[in-house]
Amino acid sequence: MRQLPLYFLILFLLLGCGAQPENGLEVGTKAPLVKTKTLADVGGDFSRITSYRHPDARMYQYSLDDALAQGKPIVLEFATPGHCTVCDKQLQMLKGMMAEYEDDVIFLHMDQYQNPEAFKAFKVMGDPWTYVIDKDRVVRYKQSGRVLYGELEFVVKRVLGVEAG
Repeated sequence: MRQLPLYFLILFLLLGCGAQPENGLEVGTKAPLVKTKTLADVGGDFSRITSYRHPDARMYQYSLDDALAQGKPIVLEFATPGHCTVCDKQLQMLKGMMAEYEDDVIFLHMDQYQNPEAFKAFKVMGDPWTYVIDKDRVVRYKQSGRVLYGELEFVVKRVLGVEAG
């Protein structure tokens, strides 16, 4: 039996941390109502809701189904920073964006170790994945891999009905 070269093994392992555009819930579809863990559900213990080293409580205050019922746009980040440096950087960027938009947009982070049902419902394989969902639960944007601040801000403004400039 022939062994695969080491670089094929490395490539296979890295597929979980990069762009995979053929996966994921499609733009234009309704976001599924999924009960996910909140910080309150885990007694305030961040280690039971995320592998992120610098979590922000605002990303874990709502279950996804409760967030969808709020009638606000949602930026939903599927990221497992415990094994993905791109995910870590993505969450850092979102924390910066929250400072600007937290009154108008709900920001949620789903870690695959703690909320695998959300990954399954959104048909997400690998991470990071970023979704923007409008106030009517319709997916308006999806992107696998790293998203830049300006790119995401343009989408958020569009969903909010604000002139992007």
